[in-house]
Amino acid sequence: MTQTESSLTANSAWQTLQSHHAQISNVHMRELFSADPDRGQRLTAEALGIYLDYSKNRITDETVKLLVELAERSGLRSRIDAMFRGDKINATEERAVLHVALRAAKDQSIVVDGEDVVPEVHAVLDKMAAFCDRVRSGQWKGHTGKSIRTIVNIGIGGSDLGPVMAYEALRHYSQRDLQFRFVSNIDGTDLAEALQDLDPAETLFIVASKTFTTQETLTNAHSARRWCLDGLGDEAAIAKHFVAVSTNAEQVAAFGIDTANMFGFWDWVGGRYSFDSAIGLSLMLSIGPVQFREMLAGMHAMDTHFQTAPFDQNLPVLLALLGIWYNNFFDAQSVAILPYDHYLGKLTAYLQQLDMESNGKQVDLEGNAVDYQTGPIIWGAPGTNGQHAFYQLIHQGTKMIPCDFIGFCETLNPLGNHHDLLMANFFAQTEALAMGKTEAEVRADGVDEFQVPHRIFAGNHPTNTILMGRLTSESFGQLIAMYEHKVFVQGAIWNINSFDQWGVELGKVLAKKIVPELAPSGSEPLQHDSSTNALIERYRSGKKS
Repeated sequence: MTQTESSLTANSAWQTLQSHHAQISNVHMRELFSADPDRGQRLTAEALGIYLDYSKNRITDETVKLLVELAERSGLRSRIDAMFRGDKINATEERAVLHVALRAAKDQSIVVDGEDVVPEVHAVLDKMAAFCDRVRSGQWKGHTGKSIRTIVNIGIGGSDLGPVMAYEALRHYSQRDLQFRFVSNIDGTDLAEALQDLDPAETLFIVASKTFTTQETLTNAHSARRWCLDGLGDEAAIAKHFVAVSTNAEQVAAFGIDTANMFGFWDWVGGRYSFDSAIGLSLMLSIGPVQFREMLAGMHAMDTHFQTAPFDQNLPVLLALLGIWYNNFFDAQSVAILPYDHYLGKLTAYLQQLDMESNGKQVDLEGNAVDYQTGPIIWGAPGTNGQHAFYQLIHQGTKMIPCDFIGFCETLNPLGNHHDLLMANFFAQTEALAMGKTEAEVRADGVDEFQVPHRIFAGNHPTNTILMGRLTSESFGQLIAMYEHKVFVQGAIWNINSFDQWGVELGKVLAKKIVPELAPSGSEPLQHDSSTNALIERYRSGKKS
């Protein structure tokens, strides 16, 4: 792997942006707003009821123009067209990347390897809907004749992070006489606590693994199977209490699951883009087929916006370009995602995988080492909890941390003036981060002289404000698809493959080698580095047989 000057950094648009950055990087947002009274209304974009205010960024109109030019010169339009067309843009795995097909309308046609995949997508959705209606209505009975009361989703990565995030986000619309639990960690505590107070006769497990060989998922699934059999005592019970989201019918049947209750998906669906496929079966069980399809409609609407809107009014493109501006020209290392809605409590964890697994790459599409930063660190927490935790560092620390603030005009749970208080904090934080508080303003407050430097806020901290009307299944779908496409745009401009994840594999391979070495009676000489050898020996000696 060699590092040479990339076509990206040699791009004239990139070099122009570098010169532009040198000119404006020290300009304070106070100056920008003071010199431009219309800035807060002009540096905005709106589509599908999503209002993006990006005026509180360290940019001018010229910055936006140059960033759009970078996108155009990087071939973004052709990359977008290639994805929607079904080209195999995941080059290292020779796969199409078609999560957009999961929410395509029935009358659309998307052809992969000579076959229109849209009818297959809707056939699976219809099969999911029929199954969910049976469970939700109580028609589906467990082995003893009892209705299902708890659904346990067993998966990992995208087969867990997507469904649990979406379930929490749309819990307001869920069927409340059903409870849902999600197990992913191979740590036995995760499964043990999930099953602690459950009745096997009323529990349905969804085993979500495309290959039905994922170590963590299958370990948990087999332990859940034993728990079920211990409670029900009959192998025939497995078919009534387990279903699968997989493509491996042979292994599913060997487990004891009726393949009629196996819900498939395709190799052109990446795990972190999959909860709107059969991987979202737990979500459909929770909110029902109608709400699930509304979510898909929202995602499809954002797909259309992304595919057709001019770049300077395109929500995912603008967010992506602003991220590149800070990541590559200001050397910002992270981005904070700050949703001001309790239902979106797991959104940041979901976006961590979506972004960091996609764009955490060190080589470009041709296999050359990149000479620029790629994906940022994604982190954050819901407001206002985060304000009492890490906002101190954002306000007065030494790091630049661009932030996305996500809020809603209406709450789903009107309770006194709670929502106004929440949103007052939402607006106040972006204002404080942008404008700060000067030494003169601090002194004007009459504080003790010793405290003056401690109470100064530099400001000039960039934020995007994403304001939506109400958290519905449809608007939630729009929000998720917007971030999916943001990640795609950044990967396209960085000329990397956003759709493989080889970095996940090495640790898994080594773990399989280490498992038999952890037995106390292990006799084979250890062949790792001295630290790993010593740690394994320490574990062996400290482990109770």
